[in-house]
Amino acid sequence: MENKSVTKPARRAYPACCNIFEGDGTIILELEMPGVTKDNLEIKINDDLLIIHGIKNTHAKENGTFLIREIRDADYHHEFTIDRTIDRNKIDAALDKGMLTLTLHIKESEKPRKINVVTA
Repeated sequence: MENKSVTKPARRAYPACCNIFEGDGTIILELEMPGVTKDNLEIKINDDLLIIHGIKNTHAKENGTFLIREIRDADYHHEFTIDRTIDRNKIDAALDKGMLTLTLHIKESEKPRKINVVTA
C-alpha cells in the first residue's frame, strides 16, 4: 500500500462586510467580524495598504463533541488602499460585539479650510 499524505485544506477568507463614511476630519470604516476577538485580530499598514485580518474560532469544548456543526471557523480579510491625506500615526480601532470600527484621521494639512474674504 502506498503512503499518502493528507493535507488540511486552507481555510477560506471572507471579506468583512463594511460601511465607509466621512466624519468631521475623519474617515470611518465599520466592518462586521462576528466571533472575532481582540486577540485574533490584526490591523496593519503596509505603504498605502490598510490590511485587516480576523480569525473566528468555534472549537468544541474540551469535554464535548459537535452533534451538529453549522457555525464554522472563518477568516475575515479586507484590504483598503489609503491615500496621502490619511495620518498613518493617527488611526483608532475599536471592537465591540463583532463590529470593528476604524477611525482614520485626515492630516491637518489636507483638511479643507475656509478662506475669509475681506473688502478693500
